[in-house]
Amino acid sequence: MRATELLRNKFGVSQLYKHEVKDGDDVVLEVYWHPLTIAERESIQKKSDKDDSGDFALGMMIEKALDADGKRMFQDGEKASLRREVEAAILQDIQLAMLASGAENKVEEAKADLKSK
Repeated sequence: MRATELLRNKFGVSQLYKHEVKDGDDVVLEVYWHPLTIAERESIQKKSDKDDSGDFALGMMIEKALDADGKRMFQDGEKASLRREVEAAILQDIQLAMLASGAENKVEEAKADLKSK
């Protein structure tokens, strides 16, 4: 098996991750996403404010967050509203989970047909 194929099979975009946003013991929101690719990172960086380090993370969350049906949770135009109206710690919690994607938030029953849009 070639290295590229091995990496694609083990760490490819068909992998699906999940993070639960909780209020105490209650799950308020389940966020799913596929791994961030270099191409997606470059696209998000182009849209981000170069002087605001948090803008990339927020843009990534908006771009990558999916619901359980594989549909985008946020729209591009919601960035300002999320900045102004949602507690920063909650948004950062989601963003950190996305950036640190790993075994602890991997969905074993990943649906290969879910594709981030």
